[in-house]
Amino acid sequence: MKRVYITLQNGKVFEGYSFGAEKEVVGELVFTTGMTGYLETLTDPSYFGQIVTQTFPLIGNYGVIPPDFESGKSWVSGYVVREVCEHPSNFRSEGNLSDLLKAQGIPAVCGVDTRELTKTVREAGVMNAAITFRPFDDFAALRAYRVKNAVASVTSGRVETYGEGDLHVVLYDFGAKANIERELVRRGCRVTVVPSTYTAEQTLALRPDGIMLANGPGDPAENTEIIGNIADLAGKKPILGICLGHQLFALAMGGETRKMKYGHRGANQPVKELSTGRVFITSQNHGYEVVASSVPRGALSYVNVNDGTCEGMDYPELNASTVQFHPEACGGPHDASFLFESFLRRMRGTK
Repeated sequence: MKRVYITLQNGKVFEGYSFGAEKEVVGELVFTTGMTGYLETLTDPSYFGQIVTQTFPLIGNYGVIPPDFESGKSWVSGYVVREVCEHPSNFRSEGNLSDLLKAQGIPAVCGVDTRELTKTVREAGVMNAAITFRPFDDFAALRAYRVKNAVASVTSGRVETYGEGDLHVVLYDFGAKANIERELVRRGCRVTVVPSTYTAEQTLALRPDGIMLANGPGDPAENTEIIGNIADLAGKKPILGICLGHQLFALAMGGETRKMKYGHRGANQPVKELSTGRVFITSQNHGYEVVASSVPRGALSYVNVNDGTCEGMDYPELNASTVQFHPEACGGPHDASFLFESFLRRMRGTK
């Protein structure tokens, strides 16, 4: 394996070995704590523009399983693991991780002290990094890197319909994970996936019973046209927002979002429901948070147990609710899957 360097914008350098595609990249360095779900992580469009570090030390042991992908390709800029498994063992496996990353053009690094790398990000916050084959010293270029036009880069641009049923859901694709559509279809919904550019008029012309605002990458505040469309849809149909959809709806209501120090990425985030005091273990992947006190028409419904950040908002006057976590989690806990049933009840109540 070829030696490779991960250079952080604060000057720290980590050495490792290249696997996957042999190329140099710059990206936003983040970490995710899931013990499983590396295939879902790699194919989740929410990771667009980011170099992802897996905190779990052995990655690739169950191989490559295309039916588990969250989209048709990998969106990460780079991938960092402690140890990569070259010979996976799983009856569903169709290959190994290195070959997948090579085919997808994704550079990856193994043999890295991912524990120390993660601690660095936790202490200093999310920062940019470069993966190169020689020591990197262009720190001005590192500091200048920004994830831009993220939603426009990952949205499909197509209108597609899945499933059959008496409830019709329009799912906005801001970088939607495939499991959102799967969970709705499994519950008897007909799902029409539309691109992020769809206007409120186009969406309402489809005569949906409900609207779902999906996850996606990047800074939510840069999506001004999308935010305007969501404002026009508010109150017209029952709405459920997930992750980026949660943030965009808050912005459409006049609220604010802000970047977190290192975000929540993994399958073990504890979330407290304020109305009952119950705590759910959830899967999350986001680097921005809604400032709950800034949303004039919303009521805080969930908070993160670890840091107290906003994890959900209710908008009773508008028949809308949004959450920062992923009820469709896969792999991950299923504690929050009840949110789909709640959304279906709201749709039936207005049908």
